[in-house]
Amino acid sequence: MVADVVSLVGGLLLLVGAATLLVRGAAALALRLGLTPLVVGLTVVAFGTSAPELVVSVRAALDGAGGIAIGNVVGSNIYNILGIGGTTALIAPSQVPSEIAGFDAPVMVAVSLLLVLFAATGLRIGRREGAILVAGYVAYLWM
Repeated sequence: MVADVVSLVGGLLLLVGAATLLVRGAAALALRLGLTPLVVGLTVVAFGTSAPELVVSVRAALDGAGGIAIGNVVGSNIYNILGIGGTTALIAPSQVPSEIAGFDAPVMVAVSLLLVLFAATGLRIGRREGAILVAGYVAYLWM
């Protein structure tokens, strides 16, 4: 029991420290490359913070627990949008940049609907659907 608590607290401290380093590094990268903070947030920070989720989802899929993989993705998106977005707005309200309102938000809605469509067609998201989603991600980053 004590070892579990120590592991949990230690893991949380490492997570906070690593997140701080990631955000500072991403901000420095943005300044050096002349990128906007939005672009860095959509690519570098988003990928860095999603990498652990990718590992969990891949491991779950390899173990035949696809429901955990899908639940991980859906739950993460719900928390990121509602929990983090809401908490951030409560602390420091800001206007939504036109890039997000005009392009990114509709893409997010479309991808969410695509996932629902895939799941509704037999509750199986296989290699074909995965290839479509990964190709969409690459196209999104390219745009």
